Amino acid sequence: MCKTLTARDPQPFRKISRPLRIAGHSTSICLESAFWQVLDAMAVAEGLSTPKLISVLHEEAAQMHEDLPNFASVLRTLCLLHESGR
Repeated sequence: MCKTLTARDPQPFRKISRPLRIAGHSTSICLESAFWQVLDAMAVAEGLSTPKLISVLHEEAAQMHEDLPNFASVLRTLCLLHESGR
């Protein structure tokens, strides 16, 4: 076994649910801690709060794709692309 996971701190894998408003609706998004850290850093870099950044990203994603079945998945993918510099 490669022990790639077992050798790591479990904290980044912990799921965290945060309440927020998107398009005027109260909701919550559940992501792993590692993704929240990336989104928090992205928000700081943009001069926004994390909820505001997520609201803007949701609006952009809705404009790109009429059917947005899993916004949490969009956020995870965006975090990966952001971290890889793409």
